[in-house]
Amino acid sequence: MTRILITNDDGISSPGLHAVAIALHNEGHEVLAVAPSGERSGWGAGVGTLDDGSEFSTEQFEIPGYEEISAWSVDGPPAFCVLTAMLETFGKRPELVISGSNDGANCGRGILHSGTVGGAMIAQNFGLSGIALSQKRTPSEMIWETSGEVAIAAVNWIVEAARKTVLNINIPNTTIDKVKGVRIARIAAFGTTQTSLTGTVPGNLRIKVSPREVELASDTDTALLDEGFITVTGLIGYRSENEQGRDAAESIERYANRLS
Repeated sequence: MTRILITNDDGISSPGLHAVAIALHNEGHEVLAVAPSGERSGWGAGVGTLDDGSEFSTEQFEIPGYEEISAWSVDGPPAFCVLTAMLETFGKRPELVISGSNDGANCGRGILHSGTVGGAMIAQNFGLSGIALSQKRTPSEMIWETSGEVAIAAVNWIVEAARKTVLNINIPNTTIDKVKGVRIARIAAFGTTQTSLTGTVPGNLRIKVSPREVELASDTDTALLDEGFITVTGLIGYRSENEQGRDAAESIERYANRLS
């Protein structure tokens, strides 16, 4: 059994976080969920303003049907949520950090800005390993149980890995038996969509998100995810570290094969 902290940037009420927390709880792990009180996407590893006397509100939360899972909301970004848990604000210090599962993919160089990835990366500051989990958003209903299954497999691998290992895992929105496989992936130049700004300065700037128009190399996280594979990338800072990712991918592949 491992004491696992689960956070995210979608907020404590997000179904992706609940699915992962429930799956790991049912697997026998000791789960603590500490996540933002609301949407905090795009914060990266930011923790907000930590001036002397600054205050952040907290509130106990109940995951529906699983009141035995300790859960709290914090009025701050995911990296700050991890910081509070490491300081034992909500009980005994965790042994592993999982951030997600995020509603939408986190691949390509844009992961630098991801609150999901930032929440996992800050675990390294405390000598722990971390896993960032994200599930690709599609027009169909999100099948969060798949993130839960992948989380179990990833935890089984990472508890035996070197300390301060961080994985970025992206998951197709499908049932586990329909996933094409698990692949080690390098970071693509772009994510699943393309973001641009329109407007004038001075005046208003508007963010526009559109389909990606750039063709990517077939071994990158974005391209493999688009093809229906689970992608695994080991991170050091925000660079690929493929040896960690390759071993984790093989472990998750074996687990998925047993389920399908």
